[in-house]
Amino acid sequence: MRNNFMMLLLLLFSISASAQNIKSFSLDEAITYALSNSLDIKNAQIGIADADQLINENRAFGLPTVSAGLDYSYYFKIPVSLVPAEFFGGMAGEFAEVAFGTKNNLTANISAQSLIFDYSYLTALKAARAAKNYALEDRYRTEMMVKNQVRQAYLPSLILEESKKTLQKNISNIERLFFETKEMYKSGFVEQLDVDRLELSLANLQTEVDNLDRQKELAYNVLKFTMNYPMDQAISISDNIDRLLVNAEAADLEGEINYSSRPEYRVSQVGKTLQELNVDYMKSTYYPSLAGFAQYQQVGQGDNLFKNPNWSDVGIVGLKLNVPIYSGGAKKAKLNRAKLDLEKANNQIKSLERVIWMEIGNARIAYNNALQRVADQQKNLDLAQRIYDTTQIKYKEGVGSSLEITQAEQALFQSQQNVIQARYELLLAKVDLDKALGK
Repeated sequence: MRNNFMMLLLLLFSISASAQNIKSFSLDEAITYALSNSLDIKNAQIGIADADQLINENRAFGLPTVSAGLDYSYYFKIPVSLVPAEFFGGMAGEFAEVAFGTKNNLTANISAQSLIFDYSYLTALKAARAAKNYALEDRYRTEMMVKNQVRQAYLPSLILEESKKTLQKNISNIERLFFETKEMYKSGFVEQLDVDRLELSLANLQTEVDNLDRQKELAYNVLKFTMNYPMDQAISISDNIDRLLVNAEAADLEGEINYSSRPEYRVSQVGKTLQELNVDYMKSTYYPSLAGFAQYQQVGQGDNLFKNPNWSDVGIVGLKLNVPIYSGGAKKAKLNRAKLDLEKANNQIKSLERVIWMEIGNARIAYNNALQRVADQQKNLDLAQRIYDTTQIKYKEGVGSSLEITQAEQALFQSQQNVIQARYELLLAKVDLDKALGK
């Protein structure tokens, strides 16, 4: 007996522990978690860090560079040259072999060079900064995308929970009526058919609850995937429809369209800036560039570097001017291509403006339609509830049938589902409206 009691305690403890491990998320908490763990956002952040390094790389081209080197050569056989033998008292027309140089040669050098003027360098710096702006806007666009994905993945779970609560409430009502009907049957006031009909209604409702549980598990898996939450860990949701059903502001439904509120529009604007800088860069290749340089060398020579070597030094400073004259038409072709890319970027922005205008307009219409649908379905639900209540009263007073009860119950359940579906569609319409407005 004691062993059984201990087993029961262990079972209850394990159930309690597993329940505590289930993390519950509100919609805002789910979005916060996704923003902190999204791999897409982490990659966008890497893009910003890469843009910073690009700025440093481009800036380095205009800064002085210094390098040093050491060159050592050992001639195990010194090369010889032929010179007229008469230089050394020989016969005219003959040549003597003379070895020039030493076995050991050591050269140490240090050199520096710096860009003095190059218009393309300035353009490259501007382009690098614009590339960072592009990366920043792209990260914001990615964050907005993740937020919208989490909202759309969260809402189905929320609606399934709401539907389950409604079904359980209906089951409680039918169970009470079923009990009363069985008692009436025992007293001979109703037929077995009336009991069977209510029992079937209960069975159908319980089947719907089981189906919702299976759908909820699938919806949670989608939500965990969207949040980048561990797939092997359970989660639950803590929000409700009433808290999330916030009416849209009048400015959202009637205000002027602000294209810049959309992150992808700002990304396209930065892309246009990059194309403009590309045109400037191609133009800058026609300009001359000027650089300065300096070099100093020390050269050591001798058959033995450790014993009286001969040292000499050389120093030089200078300027290098590069003036482009003719490139065979390649520069002109590159410039024309850059202009065509800029024209394409302008056309893409105009096309995006039309898309945004259409999306906002359609989202506003869809939201108003969804709002009206909720109001209409709520009226239908109120009517179905009155019919159901009246049918119950008639049934208990003996002037109604179980068939009427079943029909009224089915109509009530359908009206409840219609309201839940309409509220869900209103939530989706609000999400789409916020997305279209760039919120």
